[in-house]
Amino acid sequence: MHGLTREQTLALNANVIETFRANGGEIPEGHPLHGNPTLLVTMTGAKSGRTLTSPLSYTPDGDAFIVMASAGGSPTLPAWAHNLRADPEITLEVGAETFPAHAEETVGPDRDRAFELMTDSLPRFADYQASVERLIPLFRLHRR
Repeated sequence: MHGLTREQTLALNANVIETFRANGGEIPEGHPLHGNPTLLVTMTGAKSGRTLTSPLSYTPDGDAFIVMASAGGSPTLPAWAHNLRADPEITLEVGAETFPAHAEETVGPDRDRAFELMTDSLPRFADYQASVERLIPLFRLHRR
């Protein structure tokens, strides 16, 4: 996330993952991310080959989920986006459900539609895009 060191980001993510799993896929009242739609993506590291999990904000899109590789408005792409590009076969945890899924990067008019969906439900993501020169990728995560 923008403004945090790598170690701070890893610690924050570990806390969110632990909280999410300990509460049946919910972020409880009192947690800084309470009320934020959050899912967990477990993927294979593009460089390391390790199994990695990232908590991400999402917007539903029918039976799929839209996530945005904003890194909180950082000028650089988050590692998880590189991982999804290298190997789009993932595991999702949404609420109390865990299931295999496939990540598809959106492009062109599909990206525009996904961006509109994301920013309609989570307006801060429009601010993230406005604060960087890069076109922030969005991914649609499909249940397998």
